[in-house]
Amino acid sequence: MKHFSLNRFIKQYVTEREESLFAADLAKYHQDLAREIDGKSALVIGGAGTIGSSFIRALLRFKPARLYVVDTNENGLTELTRDLRSAANLNVPDDYKPYPINFGDPVFAKIMANEGPFDIVANFAAHKHVRSEKDHYSIEAMIDNNVLKARHLLELLLAYPPKHFFCVSTDKAANPVNVMGASKKMMEEVILAYSDRLKITTARFANVAFSNGSLLFGFMERMMKEQPLSSPSDVKRYFVSPEESGQLCLLACILGKSGEIIFPNLRKEQMRTFSSIAEDFLREYGNYTPTLCATEGEAKRRAAELTPDSNSYPVYFFSSNTSGEKQFEEFFTEGEEIDRDRFEQLGVICNAPRKSSGDIVVMFAKLEALFQDMEIDKAAIVKLIADFVPNFEHIETGRSLDQKM
Repeated sequence: MKHFSLNRFIKQYVTEREESLFAADLAKYHQDLAREIDGKSALVIGGAGTIGSSFIRALLRFKPARLYVVDTNENGLTELTRDLRSAANLNVPDDYKPYPINFGDPVFAKIMANEGPFDIVANFAAHKHVRSEKDHYSIEAMIDNNVLKARHLLELLLAYPPKHFFCVSTDKAANPVNVMGASKKMMEEVILAYSDRLKITTARFANVAFSNGSLLFGFMERMMKEQPLSSPSDVKRYFVSPEESGQLCLLACILGKSGEIIFPNLRKEQMRTFSSIAEDFLREYGNYTPTLCATEGEAKRRAAELTPDSNSYPVYFFSSNTSGEKQFEEFFTEGEEIDRDRFEQLGVICNAPRKSSGDIVVMFAKLEALFQDMEIDKAAIVKLIADFVPNFEHIETGRSLDQKM
């Protein structure tokens, strides 16, 4: 195998950008960012994941005085720390503390009480995969993490208010067709209901290329294990690099106004299919020619026959038929007021509809009551979510991504 640079591959074949999409905005607002970050304290929740860690790297281009990172992934925090300590041009503060804890646990409240308030709080803890809606157990856990715990965090922040609070969303919250997207739309409703009491922003953005657990990340794993590549051939997605994802969130967190939803200015012609990226990946990773297989079984048999001299590699491309899979992406919906003039490469949703605090109380009461029912099923949860998110049109096929390679 020839030397493979993942960052170079992303720039050349996925985003097709040598320079960050947000380079102009970062340069234009550099002094504003420095004023709000240098010498300040920051708390990053879910900081060991791809987007959270990328946010931290963007943050450490400046000079915060204190950085605490919370994540349930202890190994991820260890690697994050090694990466930050090993990287050039990052300003890791002396008061840097990674904590392997859950932000919904009592010990987190102790940190807020004893170490807060923080100037900057950013929350990246989320269930982010469409595959996490396979049944009522996984959906309940997703709603708990993405919605219920988000409100618990907001209540804590009211007692220890930061100057900037950011909570990540997803493009799948715009006209959602899966529970993950609908849960993030509900999260948006929750945080917007608090935006008159806290300075809160969020961001919807594209797929993060080769993010942890993503299909593209799986390409790396499959190659190391000499297993076939598999992807849908008919699903198009927007992509940003991991670096761009962190920059987008930092710009939204610091420069956005309370209640605003930020998104990247990307054009439809910039969308890519996973199968086309797979073909480019095979060529650049090991100078392989893809061998198209008709079934998963054929692909696995051919992978078992690979030798060190093989110059072709088995792939299984298929038409998508799993629940909650949207054929295209969008960042805003009809009726939302869009400002495209403030930033060079960011759009801003200025008037996103928001529920009242009373509506949020009712929503949470119904969710918690439903989750008390031991006989609950997926359809009941989907129906209740649809009551809260009127434009939620769930695509149910009876098949889960966990039934795919």
